[in-house]
Amino acid sequence: MPPVITRSDTSARGLSRGPSRPVQVADKIKDWVVEHGLKRGDRLPSEAELMTRFGMAKGTIREAMRILEAQGLIKTRTGPGGGSFVHEVSKERARALLGNYFYFKDLTIADIYQLRSVLEPELAASLAGVLSDDALDALRANIAEFDTPAADAEQERERHIVSLRFHAMLAAQSSNPLLEFLIDFMACMLSDLTVYRRLFDPPNTELWQRGRDYQMRLVEALRDGDAEGARSIMSDHMRTAWRLMEMQEAEMVNRFISE
Repeated sequence: MPPVITRSDTSARGLSRGPSRPVQVADKIKDWVVEHGLKRGDRLPSEAELMTRFGMAKGTIREAMRILEAQGLIKTRTGPGGGSFVHEVSKERARALLGNYFYFKDLTIADIYQLRSVLEPELAASLAGVLSDDALDALRANIAEFDTPAADAEQERERHIVSLRFHAMLAAQSSNPLLEFLIDFMACMLSDLTVYRRLFDPPNTELWQRGRDYQMRLVEALRDGDAEGARSIMSDHMRTAWRLMEMQEAEMVNRFISE
């Protein structure tokens, strides 16, 4: 059993400075969970045990546990067999929390495409020749959802979202969970940016046509196991989309100024 941390120990370790005490205790509990190799569904020590282990009052422990539950890191159940249990943060929740961080950062198209241009070509190259027929068929089906130019701004908005889903679907095939999350997150951020800044208005036929062409060629390169071809196609796709989306962004700014 690990040594008990007394009140004097916590002071010596700096728990009385910086963030509030419950926040610091929440961090200590997370450290303890990692150190002891606890997994999703494992039960945490009782409130009384945590009070003894961390040398803290009941109110501080309860607030620390509320912080961890708000972060999605623990789940509390009441009744028989209840208690606090380690919980795995879902990708959707992590994406939402990270999105909140960037909410006031005033991201631009260039900010997002600067990263996409680096990461997505490498993702494409890594998937060449390894995707199943079902995965390739799903990508083709996604492309088929926007096989005609948009008739109005609302259809253009839908096509942007579907086109970006193609990239999230590719990311989901990666064996690298960090790469998968980052690309999926950027696709979601770009989708949100496109919608709330109305970058889909007016419809851009060149963006639709070239984007669809790149994606169709990419699927064939992935099927053929052509890693260099897949990397090159995705690089061109990112450069072209970056340029055309910045044109949409400039159009939006000009429209705002004129209004």
